[in-house]
Amino acid sequence: MDFLKKHYEKVLLGVMLAGLIGMLVFMVFYIASQTSDMEARRANLINPPVRELTNLDMTMEDGATARLKSPYILDFDTTNKLLNPLEWQRALDNSLTLKKNTGPQRVVVTATTPLYTIISIESTTTNELGARYVIKVERQAAATQAKRAPSRHYVSPGDKANDAFQLLSVKGPPENPDSLALKLTDTGEEITITKDKPYRRVDGYSADFRYDIEKKVFRGKRVGDKVSFGGVDYSVVEISEHELILMDQSNQKKTSLPFNP
Repeated sequence: MDFLKKHYEKVLLGVMLAGLIGMLVFMVFYIASQTSDMEARRANLINPPVRELTNLDMTMEDGATARLKSPYILDFDTTNKLLNPLEWQRALDNSLTLKKNTGPQRVVVTATTPLYTIISIESTTTNELGARYVIKVERQAAATQAKRAPSRHYVSPGDKANDAFQLLSVKGPPENPDSLALKLTDTGEEITITKDKPYRRVDGYSADFRYDIEKKVFRGKRVGDKVSFGGVDYSVVEISEHELILMDQSNQKKTSLPFNP
């Protein structure tokens, strides 16, 4: 006990030194452990471990893509006749067709025929007064049937102009002339005709056409003629060599129909 009393400071100091040494040894191992742990965490953050992904289930997406490639189409044009907002019309065979597929645009022009004004020498007569010539005039494009019939004019040199022409001169023997020179009343044109070569001028056209929906055929129609199909009345307002124009009498709308022979 005397030893402890005399040397307790040294003993206490020794214990403290031993504890300090033990603490230092512990710190060495502790720091090494912490450093190792930090290195492991840093490695995981920089190069994290990658796990292999499993195959994705794309069944629903593939099915949607396939449906988009071949969508389901509803036909509201040719099969639906209840909720379709378009107007339908019943044909002669009792079938239904869309109103937009009817009308003058469905007319088919099958022919156009030129209408001529023809002036020809029909005969020559002679008497004590001299030679007299029978000139036949045919106006195929006239507005009425009566005016389309051939008319005959008896003329001699020096006669005044009639409603068709005026005889200007006679070439050759008067009783058998080679040709006659005429001046047309309507145009003032001077022409020459012989027995073998009459004068011909195109003054218009007639047209043949059909409307297949109602199986109607129209032949020889001229400008001014009236036709009816599809429950509508139309007027023929113009005919040329390659075109027919019809006008709806209810609204004055014109439809041009080409003719391609």
